[in-house]
Amino acid sequence: MNIDFELYRVFYVVANNGNITKASEELNISQPAISKSIKNLESQLGGQLFVRTKRGVILTEEGKEFYKYIKHAIEYINNAENKFSELINLEVGSIRIGVSTTITREFLLPYLEEFHKLYPRIDIQIVTNYTTDLFPMLRNGLLDLILLNLSGKSYGKDIEITKCRKLHDIFVVNENYKELTNKKVSLKTLCKYPLILQAKGSNTREFLDSFTKKYDITLKPNIDIASYSLVYEFTKIGLGVGYVTKEYVTKDLENGTLYEIDLEERIPSRFIGIALCKNSVPNFSTKKLIEIINKKK
Repeated sequence: MNIDFELYRVFYVVANNGNITKASEELNISQPAISKSIKNLESQLGGQLFVRTKRGVILTEEGKEFYKYIKHAIEYINNAENKFSELINLEVGSIRIGVSTTITREFLLPYLEEFHKLYPRIDIQIVTNYTTDLFPMLRNGLLDLILLNLSGKSYGKDIEITKCRKLHDIFVVNENYKELTNKKVSLKTLCKYPLILQAKGSNTREFLDSFTKKYDITLKPNIDIASYSLVYEFTKIGLGVGYVTKEYVTKDLENGTLYEIDLEERIPSRFIGIALCKNSVPNFSTKKLIEIINKKK
C-alpha cells in the first residue's frame, strides 16, 4: 500500500479538531478538498474513518485505532523536523575532533574559541592520540574530523585531506650550543651533537626520518620522547639540539631564548591538514568549524 503522506496529515488534523471547518483553517485547505482527501484515504484503506454529525465528525472504532498509530507517526516526524532544524541552526549537536595536544594548543584553540562563542550549545569532544590510532576512529564514525601534521603519505582513498596552514620545521638550540648558529651546519655534523626528537609513531618524526633518509642519514636521538612540548622544553634548558616547528617558537627566536640552526640541507615545508572520511557526510557542526578555519587561512 503506497498512500500519500499528505492524506495521513489531513486525517490527523481532522481527527484532532473533530471538525472539517476548523481543520480547513489550520491546514489552509478548502473544506471540499479536505472531504475529498478523507474519502480518498478511506477508499485506499477500504473502510470508513469518520462519521458525520451535526457538530462535526467523530472517529469510527476502526478510525480510533488507526488514529493511535498515525498520531505517533506524525509526532515522530514533527520531532524529527524540529530536531533537524535545531541541528542545522547549531542549537544542539556535538563535534568530535581527533588531534594532537600540540596542534590543539598551537593551532586549534583560537578557532574553537570563535566556534564556541557563536554556538555555545554545541558539545566539543577532543580526542588526543597518535594519528595512526585516530584514523580507525574516523573511519568507524567515532570522530568527525582529524587535524594532523601532514607527512606527505597517502592516508587512503576513503580519506579526504584539506590543507590548512603551512609549517616550517627547524633545528634549534639554546645558548649552550650557540656556536652551531654562526655557520651552515650539515645533517652529518648535527649527528655529533645530542639530539632531542619526538618518538617514532608521530607524524613529525615520520616526516623527519623520511627527509634524512634521502641523504642516507639515520638520526639517533639522545632524548626520544612522545611529547612535542617536552622536546621544546628540554631544548630550552640546553639538553641538546631540538627539532621543532618554527611557527610555534617564534617568540623564543625573537627574544633569544632559542637559536635557529642554518641547515645545509633544506627541510621541505609541510602543512596542518583536516582529514574527513568520504564514506560519511559531515554534520553541520563539523562543516561550520571547517568553514571558520578556512576563513582564517
